[in-house]
Amino acid sequence: MIEFSQVTVTYPDASRPVLSDVSLQIDEGELCLVAGPTGAGKSTFLGAVNGLVPHFTGGRLSGRVVVGGFDTAAHPPRELASVVGVVGQDPLAGFVTDTVEEELAYAMEQLAVPPDVMRKRVEETLDLLGIAELRNRPLRTLSGGQQQRVAIGSVLTAHPSVVVLDEPTSALDPTAAEDVLAAITRLVHDLGTTVIVAEHRMERVAQYADRLLYLPGDGSVRSGPPAEILATSPIAPPIAELGRLAGWSPLPLSVRDARRVAGPLRARLAELSVVGRSLSVTGSALDVRGVVVRYGDVLAVRGVDLRVGPGEVVALMGRNGSGKSSLLWAVQGSGPRSAGKVDVGGVDPASLKPRVARQRVALVPQTPADLLYLDSVDAECAQADTESEVPAGTARALLDRLAPGIAGEAHPGDLSEGQRLALVLAIQLASAPPVVLLDEPTRGLDYHAKRRFAAALRELASQGHAVVLATHDVEFVATVADRVVVLADGEVVADGPTKQVVVASPAFAPQVAKILAPERWLTVDEVAEALA
Repeated sequence: MIEFSQVTVTYPDASRPVLSDVSLQIDEGELCLVAGPTGAGKSTFLGAVNGLVPHFTGGRLSGRVVVGGFDTAAHPPRELASVVGVVGQDPLAGFVTDTVEEELAYAMEQLAVPPDVMRKRVEETLDLLGIAELRNRPLRTLSGGQQQRVAIGSVLTAHPSVVVLDEPTSALDPTAAEDVLAAITRLVHDLGTTVIVAEHRMERVAQYADRLLYLPGDGSVRSGPPAEILATSPIAPPIAELGRLAGWSPLPLSVRDARRVAGPLRARLAELSVVGRSLSVTGSALDVRGVVVRYGDVLAVRGVDLRVGPGEVVALMGRNGSGKSSLLWAVQGSGPRSAGKVDVGGVDPASLKPRVARQRVALVPQTPADLLYLDSVDAECAQADTESEVPAGTARALLDRLAPGIAGEAHPGDLSEGQRLALVLAIQLASAPPVVLLDEPTRGLDYHAKRRFAAALRELASQGHAVVLATHDVEFVATVADRVVVLADGEVVADGPTKQVVVASPAFAPQVAKILAPERWLTVDEVAEALA
């Protein structure tokens, strides 16, 4: 179905090719997971499949990419639209109509599909993805998981042979991610569609993949069965890291398979003490009392109380639409607040001028690119140093810790999603404000980048800064959070130490906790430390 023959892609002014002499084949009906470090070339690989590279992105492509019999060099993306369907990282940014049914029909209208065929395909797609009840809903009123399924449906109605998805679960809660992955696997098994998924959260997808395409970052692509590639790859999900630590062979990729071989390890760990973080919090860095956020008739946050001490890292969790982002914006002072009080060092951030408020409470939003407005990485870092009144090079040093190797002259718009996020994190953290708020801060970050980011957050916390992060990344929460607060329908439904809250929740428990239950182990590092 897809054939790369000695493909090399080089962008102007780049010191080396992004892809170098890549040759591989992907068969019909395969589910391929594309993984690798941030900036390794995953987006370039995906773009080469439907001709966006180089027709839209520029650069030079040598070799041949053939998809469904079409050579992408001779056929621009518009001529491949009926063969390859692409779903980007942000579904809402790709929508062109107002309602679900209109969005599902749009691609077929562009392809001049007869009206009676269009109606039939829309109905089939609504049923296939389980979104029939959303037919007349405005797209902007949908949850993240619903938007993702509609985005997938909008390309399926054209009946493409290949579907390409870029980070399809990065903004979804665990339950919504499972729903989307179930829809994807149904495409593969029931319709024989070839699906290519780029995903940093490999723990969500690896067990479903037929093939893993691993990009180490040197221009090459390793292709093979997921268990075989993950046995030696530098980047691997927690289940693979635990399997390598325990010496399991073949490497299990699902919790069920891992539990079947984990008996001896569980028995050994039952005799050992869980090594965990201990935190004694005194005082309050952030005090939230009775905060209410209302959008018209919608009550997004319902009288939430939240107290965070100096040096504490608190994770806000909950399904999409539970009120996490609304609460963060209300706390920071830029977002609406219908009632309630926020106290940061005796001051309400909403009463301060924006520049002064940012020095007390920093917020990194879900769409970090909104905070980038200069024409180079170096310019953004220098401006951050100036505004934060910190020594020159502070922001750049933070960026190098989070995502090493980003060229200073690079335009922020040319960076990968993960690299842009790292840049915004460095800009916001440069001033080291007393309270740091992060909304989905690990989107687009690989496992190594998340480790570096976790270390940066722990260092901030050790210096007395309070950190609150809203996230669906259960593995990151297990690594970095002291406490977890779960929201549902705008209300706090759980608040307690990380181990206590996440182990008790099937949806929010990390892979290690599921494999080693009933013992309370959260991360591979904990297990390795105890065994040592």
